[in-house]
Amino acid sequence: MSFEIIFVFSLLFVALFLFATDYVPFDIAALIILVCLLASGILTPQEGFSGLSNPATVTIGAMFVISEGIRRTGVLKKAGEFFCDRMRTNFKLWLFIMLAFISFASAFMNNTAVIMVFIPIVIDIATRLKVSPSKLLIPLSFAGIMGGISTLIGTSTNLLVNSILEERTGQTFAMFDFTPIGLILLSAGFFYLITIGIELIPGRRTEEKAELTSDFRIQPYLTDLIVDKNSGLIGEILQEADLTRELDLDVLRIFKPESDSSAQRSDIRIESGDVLRIRGSAGDIQKLLQREDLYLKPTSKWFDVDLQKGRDTLLEAAVAPESALEGMPLGKIDFYERFGAVPLAIRHHGELKQEKLEDIKISGGDSLLLSLSRDRIPDLEKDPSFVITSELDTPDLRPGKTFIALGILACVVLAAVLNILPIMVSAPAGVIAMILTGCLTTDEAYTAVNWKVIMLLVGVLPLGTAMDKTGAASLMAEQILGVLSAYGPHVVIAGLYLFTLMITSIISTNASVALLAPIAIEISGQIGVNPEPVVLTVSYAACLTFITPFGHHANTLVYGPGQYKFTDFTRVGLPLNILFWVLAVIFIPIIWPF
Repeated sequence: MSFEIIFVFSLLFVALFLFATDYVPFDIAALIILVCLLASGILTPQEGFSGLSNPATVTIGAMFVISEGIRRTGVLKKAGEFFCDRMRTNFKLWLFIMLAFISFASAFMNNTAVIMVFIPIVIDIATRLKVSPSKLLIPLSFAGIMGGISTLIGTSTNLLVNSILEERTGQTFAMFDFTPIGLILLSAGFFYLITIGIELIPGRRTEEKAELTSDFRIQPYLTDLIVDKNSGLIGEILQEADLTRELDLDVLRIFKPESDSSAQRSDIRIESGDVLRIRGSAGDIQKLLQREDLYLKPTSKWFDVDLQKGRDTLLEAAVAPESALEGMPLGKIDFYERFGAVPLAIRHHGELKQEKLEDIKISGGDSLLLSLSRDRIPDLEKDPSFVITSELDTPDLRPGKTFIALGILACVVLAAVLNILPIMVSAPAGVIAMILTGCLTTDEAYTAVNWKVIMLLVGVLPLGTAMDKTGAASLMAEQILGVLSAYGPHVVIAGLYLFTLMITSIISTNASVALLAPIAIEISGQIGVNPEPVVLTVSYAACLTFITPFGHHANTLVYGPGQYKFTDFTRVGLPLNILFWVLAVIFIPIIWPF
């Protein structure tokens, strides 16, 4: 075994460790891999930076923007309101139709964008119909995932597999080559969800109209303190750091005694009788009361309405997967400066926390309870790091652009289907059309791109090139075939599907495909079969991961809002994964003969 192969294998294990542990952000981990390959001389600069111009990288970035253009028209929200009205009359029928619509939308849009829009809609539907939202959020996620596998552009994983296949064999997939097997799996998945799956989901979140103060159990952590007439604070502008130094406390608002409906916090001088609304534990409140110039205002119980006076409101926001803020302690994010907001509690990895919030490192799927000014809600909505999961009465941004945006998407798809333009050309053309027609601004287009995914591809795609160039992919294929080849190509497919599924449970779908697709192509060459069915096996297995909340972005998005435990996904997703494994092994060779 040559030094180059040993080096590439070592780098592969380092990559798996970094992706699985989040020791560093995954985009940084990918760039570390790239730099190591360039510094070792295994790849030339042209080979190392080929990920920047890779068709998958360009197309995935463009589809992020097109999906955002459609989302901003409000068409998905209107569809959700339509289903909400119909589900009152026949819940199961219209639930099925709604999930089918979500799958259809996810086949042509980024499924993360679809699910982001539908989370607050589904929660609102569930509470109106006296059903636990937890019962519907996992089906929402699964429907989006299953729909995404049905077309070339439905998921970035399919685009990435297609690019790797074209680069190594010259063969490509057409827009609807993924559809036959996708529809088989989608039909089986829907049957499972409607008959068994939903029954397996525990009702974690209450079916009553959500009282966020109750959902996040924040009542014991809210206190009103009155400023004494002899207080040294009188005449001063609130300096929160001085007031709450070394205490786990936040000042939410200052209320004037003559009108407690007018909430303020900064740039206002404190007067006798002002009320300071404080978030913090009883112990820290007692320490603050040692000042003797503040005294308690008796409050029996807190309700949402108590925190929604004047400009104030409460809302729940989930941290988006692959957010730029992932891994940062809450204390390092100036919520008040950025959004006029104060975090009150967080549901982190399924556990509810109300104390020492500043030390918690946020991750995708966490849910935050925020107190903020109503006029700052648009600032939070525009930030791609957060998804507002509370139903808000906000107007659609650009409803007049709905047909234009949908027309642009249709043109992008038809140009690729009719071979007028390759998808890597029609998709960027669609981005230009979105901007020129006013569906999106230039700033919104840049913000819509998930640059962490782009950097992941830039760093990981060259690792596949290095595995090919050094012979590491060939060697790994030989090891896999040494175990499976004696039993025939069907067993090879079954083993590769299971192996991909296991890898994708600990690292992202795109990373697993970038690492395993070259090996799959090498395996097909060594056993002398068509590469398409082998590569499709990797793509389907990587996309269709349901057993953890972190295997797919869609699962991560609903993790916090559904108030799920980690094992809830395993309970519902494991039977579905086994079902899809069996169906894939049966139907992939039938539709794509060896």
